Amino acid sequence: MSIPEHIFKSYDVRGLVEGELSTDLAYRIGRAFAVFLRTNNFIKEDQKVVSGRDMRLTSPDFQKEVVRGLNDEGVDVVNIGLSSTPFFNFACVSFPNYVGGIMITASHNPAEYNGFKFTLSSGLSVGKESGLMDIKDLVFKNEFVDSRKKGDVENIDIFEDYKNKVFSFVDKEKIKKFKIVVDAGNGMAKVTLPRILSELPVEVEYLYLEPDGTFPNHEANPLKTETLVDLQKKVLEIGADFGFALDGDADRVGLVDDKGQVVPASFVGALLGLEILKKHHKSLMLCDLRSSKMVQDIWKKSGASVDLSMVGTANIKKQMQESKASFASELSMHFYYADLSNVENTDLSLLYILQMLSERAEKLSDVWHNMQTYYHSGEINFEVKDKEKVLNGLKEKYGNAEKMLELDGFSFYFSDFWFNVRQSNTEPVLRLNLEADTEDIMKEKLLEVSEFIQS
Repeated sequence: MSIPEHIFKSYDVRGLVEGELSTDLAYRIGRAFAVFLRTNNFIKEDQKVVSGRDMRLTSPDFQKEVVRGLNDEGVDVVNIGLSSTPFFNFACVSFPNYVGGIMITASHNPAEYNGFKFTLSSGLSVGKESGLMDIKDLVFKNEFVDSRKKGDVENIDIFEDYKNKVFSFVDKEKIKKFKIVVDAGNGMAKVTLPRILSELPVEVEYLYLEPDGTFPNHEANPLKTETLVDLQKKVLEIGADFGFALDGDADRVGLVDDKGQVVPASFVGALLGLEILKKHHKSLMLCDLRSSKMVQDIWKKSGASVDLSMVGTANIKKQMQESKASFASELSMHFYYADLSNVENTDLSLLYILQMLSERAEKLSDVWHNMQTYYHSGEINFEVKDKEKVLNGLKEKYGNAEKMLELDGFSFYFSDFWFNVRQSNTEPVLRLNLEADTEDIMKEKLLEVSEFIQS
């Protein structure tokens, strides 16, 4: 079977199980990652590589072949078995004898997909600009030389270490009684979240908790609001304080308030950032350049300095490491914590939300509505044949802006509105985000910019 080049994405390897992925590819990826680690002096003789997988139907076979490839290169492997991406990342960054690892997952993609994520012991992802193309070249050349000594495999259980680390950032004795709903989306949340919440005075009703790689109830992608309908209904039905959703590999969240309303990503990020500032006073915080200006306003009012970041996990983790930022919020509902080596952790995000609500005498719906000062369009996608032509046309038309930023596409800032247009890292589209001081201006400018892009 030939290997299509397009499965090597910006941040991982991901493709259709039928016709694009195979056990042979998985084996080559294991070997290639081992060579990559040695070539770049990332691995020492006594260090091991972490292996984890999600619940997709092909993940066990793919993991088996990845491990075999690593072993054939003489690399020892620690197998953490079924894993969420936050749990896997914790394993990669928390133990000095583990050098990083490979996670078998297609994250929030539908059942017909699978993939491979790579994390180093620094917490950094191996992406297009940081080694993934080297791994791709090794996979395609397929010129591996067997090691004289094969590596070993060890099955390990690190949950107690993980739990203790996550709880070290909050005072669980101060968390009050809440009634919440958790929609696990038949993904990997069950690995950690129920055991975390069982130690708190929280009444939890779970939806779709059992891992099932066929996703029989809905796509495990809380960014798509249609996947949150069941969660919204259940919150209202039982009178819950809020609802919490996770994607397939449990590194992305969705939040529904007590009125059944979906809380936009910028507000979730802003609230989590305020919790971080209680410990990391006056620290640097990052928000991706699509985020509402409200995020910067609120964080700065609380003493933080704020920088904008590019979109994408590899870009954000790298910027966090270089700038020493304490937290980063991404509009894709990934939230990154310097306290956890700059990686995402949805369990910690939920604990911070519980902690925040325990300290406030307000409902979640009141908390985030009181923060709303601007009107954001949300992200809108356009299929465009000549993306560069459109981007250059926008630069010419809106070049008289008070400020223009060429970071991940073009951002134009005017007195009463701003917008960003960028090429997707994962799809053949242009993505538009626009925000204005009033709803009327937002609608007017959104129509104007959209018509220009489509013309």
